[in-house]
Amino acid sequence: LKIAAVAMAARCHLTARFHCVHGTNVRLDPSRTRATRVESFANGLCFSQEPLAPGQVFLVEIEEKERGWCGHLRMGLTALDPQRLEVVPEYSLPDLVNMGDTWVFAITRSHNRVVVDGGEAPAWNPPGDPFLRIEGLRIPRDTLVGRSQPSRYSHILDNLYKTNVLPATARRSRIGVLYALQPDGTADMHILINGEDMGPSARHLPAARPLYAVVDVFASTKSVRVIPVEYGLPSLQTLCRLVIQKHIVHRLAIDGLSLPPPLKSFCKHE
Repeated sequence: LKIAAVAMAARCHLTARFHCVHGTNVRLDPSRTRATRVESFANGLCFSQEPLAPGQVFLVEIEEKERGWCGHLRMGLTALDPQRLEVVPEYSLPDLVNMGDTWVFAITRSHNRVVVDGGEAPAWNPPGDPFLRIEGLRIPRDTLVGRSQPSRYSHILDNLYKTNVLPATARRSRIGVLYALQPDGTADMHILINGEDMGPSARHLPAARPLYAVVDVFASTKSVRVIPVEYGLPSLQTLCRLVIQKHIVHRLAIDGLSLPPPLKSFCKHE
């Protein structure tokens, strides 16, 4: 298991960037880890650089929002090879989905649980569990969780912060996608929002084919950044942060602790 976790971590860091093929309104930074839609509200399609491995999370953080548009980030998987697309579609929904072998869902403020076959509920994970557990997978939760930036009004958001909850479409929210192999040889797609599994949102994906992550930087979502996900055991630094966060009134109180400045920033998750 340890060897598998190390291999997964290495693969994740190598593939945690966007494909060079993308929508016409997307601009990537030189590292291809940040995607910004520079015009309009559409043509913001992006793909992972490589197909995902089973259980590998492709995780993005919302960095910028743009007022005046209706709709939010869209995310999912596709068995279409981006390199073979003659033209990148204007929209993931419905254009890319209508091309077949693509499963994409809109991330909204109020309805993120998309379930099928009788409405099966996602597996429950205790709030204090440092791991997110999905169908035999075990992923350190800390990297998956988006947190608001500390400010003079942090105390207003700290109840959300302590329970690892931010609005799904807020700045600094982290949205991920992965697929889990099934006994019949197919796969279930899961969408993760701030460390919470939304449950299977699509089933019977062709696991034998390469599956790329799809990120549609759509409408009010202006810019997203790829976040590498750690696997295996949480670091001692991460566990210490969890303990400190558990015992403070709100994040600004961290400034009064006798800790080195870099550790204070880390504990506030800046």
